[in-house]
Amino acid sequence: MSSPVRSATLPGDPPGGRGAVAVWSVGVAVYFVAVIFRTSLGVAGLDAAARFHVNASALSTFSILQLLVYAGMQIPVGLLVDRLGTRKVLSIGAVLFTAGQLGFAFSPSYGTALASRALLGCGDAMTFISVLRLGTRWFPARRGPLVAQLAGLVGMAGNLFSTLVLARLLHGIGWTRAFAGSALAGVVVLVLTLLFLKDHPEGHEPEPSPHQGSVYVRRQIAEAWREPGTRLGLWVHFTTQFPAMVFLLLWGLPFLVQAQGLSRATAGELLTLVVLSNMVIGLVYGQIVARHHAARLPLALGTVTATASLWAGTLAYPGEHAPMWLLVVLCAVLGACGPASMLGFDFARPANPPERQGTASGITNMGGFIASMTTLFAIGVLLDATGDDYTVAFSAVFVLQALGVSQILRLRGRAVRRERERLVASRVETMHVPAA
Repeated sequence: MSSPVRSATLPGDPPGGRGAVAVWSVGVAVYFVAVIFRTSLGVAGLDAAARFHVNASALSTFSILQLLVYAGMQIPVGLLVDRLGTRKVLSIGAVLFTAGQLGFAFSPSYGTALASRALLGCGDAMTFISVLRLGTRWFPARRGPLVAQLAGLVGMAGNLFSTLVLARLLHGIGWTRAFAGSALAGVVVLVLTLLFLKDHPEGHEPEPSPHQGSVYVRRQIAEAWREPGTRLGLWVHFTTQFPAMVFLLLWGLPFLVQAQGLSRATAGELLTLVVLSNMVIGLVYGQIVARHHAARLPLALGTVTATASLWAGTLAYPGEHAPMWLLVVLCAVLGACGPASMLGFDFARPANPPERQGTASGITNMGGFIASMTTLFAIGVLLDATGDDYTVAFSAVFVLQALGVSQILRLRGRAVRRERERLVASRVETMHVPAA
């Protein structure tokens, strides 16, 4: 017999609808452009090495610094979103990542290019948490997993744009024109944000909370971290996201061209396959989790297992180069990493109240970027130390996956029990709410 308190929309839930889609679309447009800028180095890695006369370690520093800034900004951004609202934070982010992309276009030296990527990473860090917060403010909670996966899908569309369009512009009109021209997209989304974006629908204003400086900050972080679901979300994000991030952000193209002997055109097609696979799998994962909440952990661990198996098979292949069919399967499976990382937010979201969603999401979102930053650095160092031995260098992936899986298994029981307790308490409270 069904429970009498179950309903399609929980009390206090936003209504969703066309208005929500319109406002949310403005937010994800900002995220779309941020991802284009973030991943632009992935299609320009070899060009950047030649332009700035740097080796593999120095080249990886571009992405490492960008991710270091991104990861370090996640908790401050989460606090800012909870305190200032989505519109203000997204606007600041758009200004910063546009300035960073423009600076990268005209950088005359390695040092100024590094500074530009750091500025870009700072602005980029403000986008995704803001878009997640926008989704929770405008759509019913039951739509949360699907809305989050759709946001991730839009981000991958930005990655696809980098792979298909920016790469061609780079080799067609040159470095400066390609990067400076793309910066105009940042100006467009900034204007859209200022004109059309709203933090929440009318009648669904968040409860005012006292902001008492450092006391408020410490309380927000401590209470979010105390929830096992937040920590589990961080480790799910850590373990699942980074293999594809490292591949797309920097090392995929050099690996396919230098280690596997492919042409740049063929390598670009395989990078595109990762992005397309991500977009398809994101829709599938979102639908599955929306219907079967218990599928979150099996999907995450299954993705890690499949990714590790394909990487091991590719790196250990006995021939000089892995066969094309194996590289195709590897890239298709890497496409599941992004959607699997989004499952981390599906653990953190129900573990925290609305006024703490930004902070909890910021903590969760740090995971994958810390793992990506660590792996990018390790691969660059190992390539220089081994004379470009990609088999040794890419083995760093397995170390971080093992660490992440051990933490997921350690936290899963506590997180699930705590989530069940909160759900029961919520249902009991709903039963005692008097009818209007």
